Amino acid sequence: MNHGHSRARKPLGAAARMSRRHFLVAVGAVATASNVRPGWAKDRTPLTVTELSERLFVISGGGGNVTVFHPDEGVLLVDGGSPERHEDVLDLVRKRTGQKRIHTLFNTHWHWNQTGSNTTLCKTGTRIIAHENTKLWLGVDVDSRWESKTYPRLPVNARPNQTFYTPQSLSFGGETLDYACVPEAHTDGDIYVFFRKANVLVGADVVSVGAYPILDIASNGWITGNLNGVTMLKKLSTAETRIVPGLGPVQAPAHLDEQAAMLTTVRQRMAKMLAQGKSAQEMIDAQPTQEFDAVWGNPEQFIRNAFRGISLRPQQMGVAIV
Repeated sequence: MNHGHSRARKPLGAAARMSRRHFLVAVGAVATASNVRPGWAKDRTPLTVTELSERLFVISGGGGNVTVFHPDEGVLLVDGGSPERHEDVLDLVRKRTGQKRIHTLFNTHWHWNQTGSNTTLCKTGTRIIAHENTKLWLGVDVDSRWESKTYPRLPVNARPNQTFYTPQSLSFGGETLDYACVPEAHTDGDIYVFFRKANVLVGADVVSVGAYPILDIASNGWITGNLNGVTMLKKLSTAETRIVPGLGPVQAPAHLDEQAAMLTTVRQRMAKMLAQGKSAQEMIDAQPTQEFDAVWGNPEQFIRNAFRGISLRPQQMGVAIV
């Protein structure tokens, strides 16, 4: 699952700049009480492991996918699972790697099924890397109105302690990791992490498998951002690159082409309907995703969130609203 924000300090990155009016309309008000968390507490899905190389594997079933790199220098994680399953994830990491301490953790974005290990790992001095916008979102209580759920802020010490705006590279354990922001693709703080030598690209929740992409309208994700994001990831890939999504099995780069093709078609159809003044429900009734539903599932929430995003950005859609 993936989740949206309420109000936070305005993100500072150039890629995420917006007017105050745009920000407040899209985000809504800060929640002050009755924190509600996702229903992972009852989910005891068995954890599974996908081997990618001798020192690189993916753990699935503990929230979002967790990518584990374990050279002799230490353990590096890309995402940390959900709060309810993070202990299971970390136990499995320790058993498989033989190492107790996590050296580095990347948060690919702020959502709870990726940041569940932060509160534990910050106590052991783990370096937590994320885009600056992710740190900002983790610093507020989140009222996700489109989900009718509320998510509490993380303690100060559990928020990322190393943030960035511009593309970065990290040398670790004989591997080079490139990482950068994927603007407004799922949230406004999404990043990819590319293990260059292993040719493994963690696209996280920018990449959707078996369901339509979650466009987190409360933290500025939208359909064009997602299309631009998968296009960016495809340009980084070769035919042999393995793509790690936020949920679901590891993919070949062809999956990025399929997601981009679906997004391009649906975006064009929705832009035309927006120009005609159609509402979200009217767009749903028009079935703009019909030929894609067998692969991507129920489109209703995707269309509603896509509508919200494009209605806030008509000029970027080439639509004149009069």
